[in-house]
Amino acid sequence: MSGQYDDIINMPHHVSTTRAQMPRRNRAAQFAPFAALTGYEDAIDESARLTDAKAELCEDEAAELNKKIQLLSARIASEPYCEITYFVPDKHKSGGKYITVSGNVRFIEEVTRQLVLCGGLRIPLDDIIKISL
Repeated sequence: MSGQYDDIINMPHHVSTTRAQMPRRNRAAQFAPFAALTGYEDAIDESARLTDAKAELCEDEAAELNKKIQLLSARIASEPYCEITYFVPDKHKSGGKYITVSGNVRFIEEVTRQLVLCGGLRIPLDDIIKISL
């Protein structure tokens, strides 16, 4: 053997006289994987999340929906029960999702164009695509 490190290859491992040896568990933690890019995984998940585009109603569907809204308006005193499917825009991406809720209608605000359920949920009339009475 004639190499560059022949003079130190057989020397004993250095042990510090001033510091205690680190426990094996703590030494292993130094080599554990870590997230070098904080938030990168969340960004990947967000970009992979799918959203739906808001559907435009044809004239016939819009007329049918308006009839049902008028019917609800006429029965508002009895707080009619219905099932409503509406579009909720996504806060971070373009598009959104469709949600179906059911409940009793408390009133319809003409000024803000919102349908208000007894539980307090406010649904914009322009986002409703289906009402089942």
